[in-house]
Amino acid sequence: MRPDAALSETGVLLAERTLPLALETLSTRYAYATFAILFAIGLYMMIASPNLVKKVIGLNLFQSAIFLFFVAMAYVRGGSVPVIPSEGGAVGEYASPLPQVIVLTAIVVGVSLTAVALALIVRLYTEYGTLNEATIREVMDE
Repeated sequence: MRPDAALSETGVLLAERTLPLALETLSTRYAYATFAILFAIGLYMMIASPNLVKKVIGLNLFQSAIFLFFVAMAYVRGGSVPVIPSEGGAVGEYASPLPQVIVLTAIVVGVSLTAVALALIVRLYTEYGTLNEATIREVMDE
């Protein structure tokens, strides 16, 4: 048997084992698949769309994907509220409240960012009469 044939067979065997594992992981963890889809759509909208409102919508999808990912990563199976029982019983596994607090703060910042961006877009529309980024750049360069 040739050495390169053994290598290709090993690569095929490795691919046959890892692909089902990856698909199983994504099928059991819907939050990660949803994160990937929202992340990709938001990033695509921000990059590809010439319309400024669509860019802001893409930014919101992108932010939502990050929030979802952060909360999904902080999930602890069987975790409870981090409060010490008054009876002095056994301490179980705790879920940290810090990621949720950070995500709530990020949501407030995201809403503020969206409000400011939309206010600027309204001002640009009244000034230039369009929401197309390329047209606004052309008018500004003249």
